[in-house]
Amino acid sequence: MEVILLYGVYIAIGAVFVVLAFGVVNLVRTDGQAPSRSNKLMRMRVLIQFIAILLLVALGAVSGAFR
Repeated sequence: MEVILLYGVYIAIGAVFVVLAFGVVNLVRTDGQAPSRSNKLMRMRVLIQFIAILLLVALGAVSGAFR
């Protein structure tokens, strides 16, 4: 179970990095859809960060860090 959660944490951190990189690239764009896209990317990043934190807490609980 710990290994599965650990891989989940790594995947979530990678996903946060990818969405953050898309957000930075979107800042350079000047088309009319950039503000809407930026807002969507920000919401997606916050959601993925929340999932990553939940996975970290679950990993800590499974590994016995809270005893």
